[in-house]
Amino acid sequence: MPKSDPFGFDIRVKSDKKKRSRGKRGMSGAIETSQRECEHPGCREAGQYRAPKSPDSLDDFYWFCKDHVREYNLKWNFFDGTSEEELQAQIDKDKVWERETKPFRKSAEERAWARLGIDDAHQVLGENATRNPGKGAGGGRRLPPTERKAMEILDAKDHWTKAEVRKAYKALIKVLHPDMNGGDRSDEERLQEVVWAWDQIKDSRNFK
Repeated sequence: MPKSDPFGFDIRVKSDKKKRSRGKRGMSGAIETSQRECEHPGCREAGQYRAPKSPDSLDDFYWFCKDHVREYNLKWNFFDGTSEEELQAQIDKDKVWERETKPFRKSAEERAWARLGIDDAHQVLGENATRNPGKGAGGGRRLPPTERKAMEILDAKDHWTKAEVRKAYKALIKVLHPDMNGGDRSDEERLQEVVWAWDQIKDSRNFK
C-alpha cells in the first residue's frame, strides 16, 4: 500500500492525465474540450481554434471555428506595420537566434596597457616594431661587417650584382672627384671612403 505524501502531492501518472484533460488538443489543432463560440461576427460555430491577436501579444488569442481560423491566418501578417529597417534588424537577429556575438573581454595585460593610453603593446616599440623581418627575409645577403659598411657607403642594394655596385661606385666618383668639380677638394674625405668601399666589394666572393 503506497504511503501518503507528507506534502499532499499526488505524482501518479493517472492523476496527471486527469489534470490535463481539460485542454485536450486534437490532431487538427482544435481544442476539443473548448466551450467557446467562434469570435467571427455572425458565426455561431464552436470556437475550438485559437489565433494570436497581434505580434506584440502572442499569448492573447482569438477563438475561431475551423473555417474562420483559416481565413484569419491567411490575412495575418506578423510583420504588418514594420519598417524596412526594423525588418532587416529582425532578420539579422534571427540569424544568430537573437544571441549576438559579444566582443572578447580584454586580458589583464591589455587593460594595463589601456590605462597608459596604449591600445597595442607593439606601439611601445614605435617604428622599430617592424624593423626586424627575420633571417633571410627579402633575399638579403649575409655579408661580413666590412662589406656591409662598404655597401652602405656606396648606397647599394643587397640584391645588386657586382656590376651594378661598380656602376654606383663610378657614379659617385664622377660626383666627388676634384677634376669634376673644378679642383674643389671639399669632398676628398668622402671620395676616399667610396674608393675604400669599392676595394672591399671588387674582390669579394659574395657578389656575382
